[in-house]
Order: sequence, then structure tokens, then C-alpha cells
Amino acid sequence: MDWAWLQRNVDEILGLTAQHALWSFIAVLAGLIVALPVGYAVYRTGRTAGLWLAVVGLLYAIPSIALFVAMPALLGTGILDPVNVIGALAVYTFALLVRSVRDGFSGVDGVVRESAVAMGYGSVRRVLGVEFPLALPVILAGLRVATVSTISLVSVGAVIGNGALGQLFDRGFAAGFMTPIVTGIVIILVMALLADLSILGLQRVLLPWFGLGQRTRGRLLSKRLVGVRR
Repeated sequence: MDWAWLQRNVDEILGLTAQHALWSFIAVLAGLIVALPVGYAVYRTGRTAGLWLAVVGLLYAIPSIALFVAMPALLGTGILDPVNVIGALAVYTFALLVRSVRDGFSGVDGVVRESAVAMGYGSVRRVLGVEFPLALPVILAGLRVATVSTISLVSVGAVIGNGALGQLFDRGFAAGFMTPIVTGIVIILVMALLADLSILGLQRVLLPWFGLGQRTRGRLLSKRLVGVRR
């Protein structure tokens, strides 16, 4: 490691780190927003859900470099526009999360749904107030995987000139200089770890009952619903 190089380039490294984090956050958020309704719609298709999941899964099979290069043609943007990288990463996040959303809703105990209907809950209120909280642990588990994957893939955008910390890899490979490469790898690993821990911490705050069994959670939620109705 060339510590002198790090000191000379600390401002640039911090800027690339902030850019990397911002792009990752936007891509994950965009993918999640789209995946929630689509995943629920796939769950509602019943027996054909497997077919739809297979179709969505094909999106993740697209090579990242090919998708990054194709995005300007799809979006009508310039080759160096950050939207290309963010859009491609959002597609991958979406492809990963649709299955998690579907699995989350599929795992909700039918007794809980029947209890909500018996309490007079309409479809929208039942989904948002009853099913979604119970599906959230599975969705958040998928979100953790998608977030770590996205943080890693941002660097591949360097092939079109916009890869945030991936630019350090390009610089290191071009010069045969390991310091920028190692620096980029370490920062990305730390960023992925912090993001994963943050989602895990959020889950523990929002879902203190997560360690309980599905039926136990359902009974607790049903009791709460009864209390709300009264």
C-alpha cells in the first residue's frame, strides 16, 4: 500500500465513496418501490406465479456490462449519464426483490387473513395493515441480499466511464498499481457490511416479534386487530 498516494487522493476517494453510496441507495430504493406491487401481483396469480417469477428472473441473467451499455438506447440518455448505471442496478434489484415479496406474502398464515376479513377489513387495509407486516421479514431478508449485490455492481459501471469507486479499479489496472484497487475493494466491503447491518437493525426496530413463530406472530397481530376494532 502506498500511503502517500492515499493522502494525496483522499478528497477524490471520499467523493467517489459518497457517489457510490448515493447511486446504490437510489437504485435499491427504486427497485424496491417497483418490486413491492409487482411481487404482490405475482403472488395473486396463484399457480402461474412460478412462470412470472421465471420471466422476471431472466432480467438478472442479463450480463451487467451489456445492460449498462444498452441503457442509453433504452432511456435516451448519454453514455456517461449516471442514470444509466442507476437504472441498470434498479433492474437487478427489482429482479431479486420480486421473488422475496411474493414469498413473503405467500408465507402469511391464512388464518390471519381470515381473521382480518372477519373483522371487516377491506382488501387494501388488510394487505397494508395485516399481510404486509407479516411478509416484511422475508422482504427485508431479500432487501439485504439485493443491497449488498447492488453496492458491488456499481463498480462495474466503470466500463462506461461511470463506476464511482470502480474508477479506482480502472486506474489501478491501467497503471499496474495495487493501492487504488485494494482501497476500492476495502471501501466497498465496508459499505456493504454497514448497509447490511443497517437493514438488520431496522428490522429489529420495526419487527421486534421477528423471532417468534409465524402462527404466534399471527395470533399477536390478530389480538391487536381486535383491540383496534374495539
